[in-house]
Amino acid sequence: QSKTVEELIAGISSVPEDIRTAVRNNGGGHYNHTLFWEIMSSGGAPIGGKLEAKIVETFGSLDDLKAKINDAAMKRFGSGWSWLVADKSGALSVTSTPNQDVPLTPSQTPILGLDVWEHAYYLKHQNKRADYCASFWNVVNWEEVGRRFDEAVG
Repeated sequence: QSKTVEELIAGISSVPEDIRTAVRNNGGGHYNHTLFWEIMSSGGAPIGGKLEAKIVETFGSLDDLKAKINDAAMKRFGSGWSWLVADKSGALSVTSTPNQDVPLTPSQTPILGLDVWEHAYYLKHQNKRADYCASFWNVVNWEEVGRRFDEAVG
């Protein structure tokens, strides 16, 4: 009870087995949605700085990164998330997790998450996940994502 949600999720294998699923689902849901809301804005600053340089170095361009994240979101069967993750060395990768799982470990930190549970998009986009993924990029707060990148790499 003295650990943060980040500590619990990053060390999920050390959580007692009888509560591990509840911690993964509820703690993961809390962590994921907090990140999701905090990386969105109605008019955030454009991407820049170290994060933009690392995205270009890793993926080729911001558009290529967006395509990879959207692809991971589209390939996620059922509910889950598509992620941009940074490791402690500053390396970036794209991954996807089911349900409320989080790609948070002692060595890697999610810095951007795209929620692909139907509740995230059904009212506006019905079953058109691709339309939702495309529109997501209009509300990303790159200043916050960049801050999370800087924090993840120290």
